[in-house]
Amino acid sequence: MNISAGLASVSVALTLVILKLWALGATSALSVAASLADSALDLMMSVGGLAAILYAARPADEDHAFGHTSVEDLAALAQALFVSASGLVIGVSAVRRLWSETPQPLTDEVRGIAVMCLSIVLTAALVLWQQRVARRTRNRVVAADSMHYLSDLLPNIGAIAALAVSHVFGVGQVDSVVALAAAAVLVVGAVRIGKGAWDALMDRRADPRLIAEIGALARDWPGVRGYHDLKTRTAGSRVFVHIHIELDGNQTLREAHAIGAGLRRRIIEAHPQCDVIVHKDVAGEN
Repeated sequence: MNISAGLASVSVALTLVILKLWALGATSALSVAASLADSALDLMMSVGGLAAILYAARPADEDHAFGHTSVEDLAALAQALFVSASGLVIGVSAVRRLWSETPQPLTDEVRGIAVMCLSIVLTAALVLWQQRVARRTRNRVVAADSMHYLSDLLPNIGAIAALAVSHVFGVGQVDSVVALAAAAVLVVGAVRIGKGAWDALMDRRADPRLIAEIGALARDWPGVRGYHDLKTRTAGSRVFVHIHIELDGNQTLREAHAIGAGLRRRIIEAHPQCDVIVHKDVAGEN
């Protein structure tokens, strides 16, 4: 099911890139160019996401004891660099048009509007399918891709507004303003994506809320007298958790194992993205 969502994402993104390339040639609208750049990013992210789903699903092996999910972060970092460059190019072009004494007029706005409306319909259909898959499988790659496509609806609406104003009132400068705003959104989004990928590659800890929830599960688990050295790191959509729990030293090895195994299962049940290792220590001897 995750693969079907990935294939649908790639297909829709490729279709939108082709349509918007045609619309850009017909209208010369920077707002359409900004939406095209966003769709090109979507295509890259969708291809990367599909590759990540396939590659990350590979089991751990001798060379990759912790799996292959870091490929998601490498792909995200490359995508962030690409979209930042695209946003800067579009922003510079928009500023030049705004300062130009002879602004470039837009053409064939009606066809451009039709393409952008079709883009919205395709994007909305894809988001609905991805959200359904994400709810069933809890795959964070699909969920993140869905959120990204959902945010893409705003640039499409902005492009429609710019083309409509140009067609009805003949005010082409609105296109440059919309493109400038879209470029800012692209750069901000790229910085956020890049930071998240960089943090994961640098083994930064997981979300503090997740850490607190895991700590609470360990603290309240029957038989656990305390815990320490709760450490986490992220790799793509996976979170690796190491935790030491303190147990009664007089109980049998089988009883101690049952407590640790039960806690591990409970953490994974609450947070399926986690890969958990539980170390067992004797209480009071740490």
